[in-house]
Amino acid sequence: MHFVSISVLKLFFLVLLMHSTPLQGSRVVVSARSFADLTPQASFDIKNIQELHRLDEGPSLQTVLTREDELRYYRTMQTMRRMELRADQLYKQKIIRGFFHLYDGQGACAVGIEAGISPMDHLITAYRAHGYTYTRGVSVKEIMAEGGVAEGKGGFMHMYAKNFYGGNGIVGAQVRCTCGPACQYQGKNEVCVTLYGDGPANQGQIFESFNMAALWKLPCIFICENNKYGMGTSVERASASTDYYKREDYIPGLRVDGMDVLSVREATRFAADYCRSGKGPILMELQTYSYHGHCMSDPGVSAFLSLGYRTREEIQEVGSKSDPITMLKNIDAEVRKEIEEAAQFATSDPEPPLEDLCKHIFYNDAPLEVRGLNS
Repeated sequence: MHFVSISVLKLFFLVLLMHSTPLQGSRVVVSARSFADLTPQASFDIKNIQELHRLDEGPSLQTVLTREDELRYYRTMQTMRRMELRADQLYKQKIIRGFFHLYDGQGACAVGIEAGISPMDHLITAYRAHGYTYTRGVSVKEIMAEGGVAEGKGGFMHMYAKNFYGGNGIVGAQVRCTCGPACQYQGKNEVCVTLYGDGPANQGQIFESFNMAALWKLPCIFICENNKYGMGTSVERASASTDYYKREDYIPGLRVDGMDVLSVREATRFAADYCRSGKGPILMELQTYSYHGHCMSDPGVSAFLSLGYRTREEIQEVGSKSDPITMLKNIDAEVRKEIEEAAQFATSDPEPPLEDLCKHIFYNDAPLEVRGLNS
């Protein structure tokens, strides 16, 4: 191996670190690099997308990563991580209130999925929605202050953007709200990505949605973000079968290392192409990990694994071995500055005036008399 450029050398280490250690049960990512032409990109063999269901072939086992894409993926994941950690502090200071579910640890899922589809494709997720709100184009300031997304009326479980439908506060309900029928009816060759967790994967409405999608051959990518724990319960205690990508026998599926952004990207590209070809829906299981508990009322750790929960040592081990951004610190200072400015904006931004309370009830903002407000 001949290294002939400092910038290419940096790219090599940048990407190698990102793919250092997959989750248990995943296949090892082996990089295949050729720097002879001095182009700012590298080719990689993807070896951890091997678990397929009802598929004759799976995603490409080789991909090209450019330096520009790598830096963009890293910056996005780092921004999401810092945003969640800062929001966690604000919540504990009682500045952010209400229900609150953090996404830190699962950033490679959101970034990889977005890299594998088009902004014109549709996406809906559950209440752990901050990361996808950011990847769908909403600024950190608007997310942190929440007012720029739903005028302060939706809470952190209900955030929206173009072709992004939330953020759904009802467990599992987002799966039956998929816009797959609209994609098919309008004939725009768009797909709908519907995300849910390992907890709601056991609900009946999930299987009803699968049945309709398969019956009508809807262009839906159903993605289970399996972070191994529901509300205080490990997947082994909650599911008779933890092979979530096989859960609907008549729909094909694949299991992917959700801590590996390139594996997620290639799997999503494959799934999107499958749907666009008219073959109907497909399932994906992303094996990932959340560093926080289910919500802010869930401490996320237990001293007794016999209770089915996790120890602090387990969280630290995943963070040290499988975190996709731990070793990539080149633009930390810039990201920290952006998050701190957003936090300052969120804490100093004035509340909406009282007279705005009754706006957005009717589509044309018709006058509404409220006793005690208008007198």
